[in-house]
Parts: sequence; C-alpha cells; structure tokens
Amino acid sequence: MAGRFIITEDGRGGYRFALVAGNGQTLAVGEGFTSKAACVNGIETVRRSAPDAVIDDRSQAGGPET
Repeated sequence: MAGRFIITEDGRGGYRFALVAGNGQTLAVGEGFTSKAACVNGIETVRRSAPDAVIDDRSQAGGPET
C-alpha cells in the first residue's frame, strides 16, 4: 500500500498532518495550521518539494554516537 497523509485536529482548533507509510510507520509530521485549507496546502507543498529535495545534513560530524 502507498503512503498517505492523515489530517487531524490538534485540540485547539488547529490542524496537523502526518505522512504515514504503507506499513503504518509515521514518516513526518507537519507543523500546526490554523485552518484545514492551510493544512492541505502544506501537504501539497510537501508533495511538490519532496521529489527534488536534497539532504542538508547539519549534524555534527565526529560527535558522540547515540
């Protein structure tokens, strides 16, 4: 099964989305949005941006392993 975006209400009148893999694992969670339309727009932005997104690794190289 393909991944899916799940929209939920955050309890304060706002909306959030989660990108969930076909196996049920949450891959990413969006910020809080003030309206459902803004949340859907955030999903569409992720859809457009993700195929060409580069990895910008800002972790400290050589630091302690966790």
